[in-house]
Amino acid sequence: MQYVKDFFNYVKAYSKYVDFTIIIIYVLLSLIGLVMVYSSSMVMAANNDNISSPEYFYIRQAIFIFLGFSIVFFMSYFMSGEIFKEKKFQLTAIVIIMLLLFYTLFFGDVVNGQRNRIQFGPLSLQAQEFFKVLVIIYMAYIYDKKISLSKMQTQDYIYPLTFIGACSGLVLLTDFGTWMVVAAIIIGIFIYSGVPLKFILKTGLVITVAGGVLTLISYLFQGQILSDYQIARIETFINPFTDPMGAGYQLTNSLIAISHGGITGTGLGNGVMKLGYLPEPHTDFIFAVLAEELGLIGVFFTMILFVILIFKALKYAAVSKDKFYSLICVGVALYITLQLFVNIGGISKIIPLTGVPLPLLSYGGSAFLSVSMAVGLLIIAAKHVKKEKEGFQ
Repeated sequence: MQYVKDFFNYVKAYSKYVDFTIIIIYVLLSLIGLVMVYSSSMVMAANNDNISSPEYFYIRQAIFIFLGFSIVFFMSYFMSGEIFKEKKFQLTAIVIIMLLLFYTLFFGDVVNGQRNRIQFGPLSLQAQEFFKVLVIIYMAYIYDKKISLSKMQTQDYIYPLTFIGACSGLVLLTDFGTWMVVAAIIIGIFIYSGVPLKFILKTGLVITVAGGVLTLISYLFQGQILSDYQIARIETFINPFTDPMGAGYQLTNSLIAISHGGITGTGLGNGVMKLGYLPEPHTDFIFAVLAEELGLIGVFFTMILFVILIFKALKYAAVSKDKFYSLICVGVALYITLQLFVNIGGISKIIPLTGVPLPLLSYGGSAFLSVSMAVGLLIIAAKHVKKEKEGFQ
């Protein structure tokens, strides 16, 4: 009994350093996602002979959310950001993720034309999702370390970029959409690290050459630069209505769903496009279902939550005196912003479809847990900033 009392006393005392606005937004978005997963998947699950009940995806997502909540709670109260500054942690994390990516590349399951996941019985793992978190932690660690040791030279900026960029090539070979997000996170953190403009121009040349090399590797490995699946998605983006029952089927119905919602929506559970018109609407196209059922009002409320979360991350990045935590916050802001843009942009025909999930809303364990870890990192950084104001290290 004393242990329980000590635990709650600890949580109560430590809560003053935790930014509960971030936690509340995280919980709200997760619960909105859970409701929308159930609404968008129940009919599809009921009509699938291989699925036991209409609640199949809802129950699995609830389990993922419970695990995600546990991760965020543990990181909020029992983890210090200093562990991420340890060389052993960095090496261990890099080795594990690289091994998983190599395994995915050669032995992973093919889903929607891409070999991007590892199957463990009824569960699947997408190592690419966790690579996004690794990129944030690694780049924050390496640039903070180099900046604190000496005056940065050109090679000090480029070497970490080259290493993590080369590692991201494994993601490119397994999941192009995820690689786009990873590449943008790498470039964003690199620029924010304080690199002078002339270094950016020089590095731009290096990135161009590296991109050419990766493209060549992709061509040699696959016999073409883009897969047939990716080429079809680009053609669909250009004019989805030329083949509304074929290649343009998903995007066409996504646009119809968004327009059908209007201002107030059709009502929760009353959407039509999820009833067989949108294949797997609970994953990449869940925003289209949300727009149809909750309308512009629901979309606006959801986007406001994301904007506040991103604003919080940028605010802490600006006020933190520790470069490591500042870069962590920027990385998290980039992660969430880019995922939002790529997902919503794809289903609304702003950019080609890439198969990137909507943060915290789309069904999927790896994606949800990855974003949960990113939110945990943000909370850890926020704790450090609050302690800085009190004079603690």
